[in-house]
Amino acid sequence: MATTSDYQQMLRGAALRVTRPRVAVLGAVHALPHADTDSIIREVRRELPEVSHQAVYDSLHTLTAAGLVRRIQPSGSVARYESRVGDNHHHVVCRSCGVVADVDCAVGHAPCLTASDDHGFTIDEAEVVYWGLCSDCSTTSSA
Repeated sequence: MATTSDYQQMLRGAALRVTRPRVAVLGAVHALPHADTDSIIREVRRELPEVSHQAVYDSLHTLTAAGLVRRIQPSGSVARYESRVGDNHHHVVCRSCGVVADVDCAVGHAPCLTASDDHGFTIDEAEVVYWGLCSDCSTTSSA
């Protein structure tokens, strides 16, 4: 589990100024994988009750731009943030409750991850979202 000191070092390593809101937002994203902005604001306010919505939004934007946080937005969902960065993992989303979980990159032969025509792009990432029902929702719908 990362500490405040770890978050401060992460910010410094990304050449970012260390501020209390940035440290708190980074901590919230690590504590709440795939959290939406409102959840992150609530978590940050446990430590910094006076923090504004704008300070959290600005911190999320800065942390995302610096590559310390990843922003995802599955179709039909609000933006969510995660601390797992630097790899090409994917996500599975429950159609019923909206829970999101990480899925490691496909292994073995995965022809859908190779573009049939790259249109001159240098492709460095493929984004895949798997959709279905989580175990809780599957159990509820079959009961």
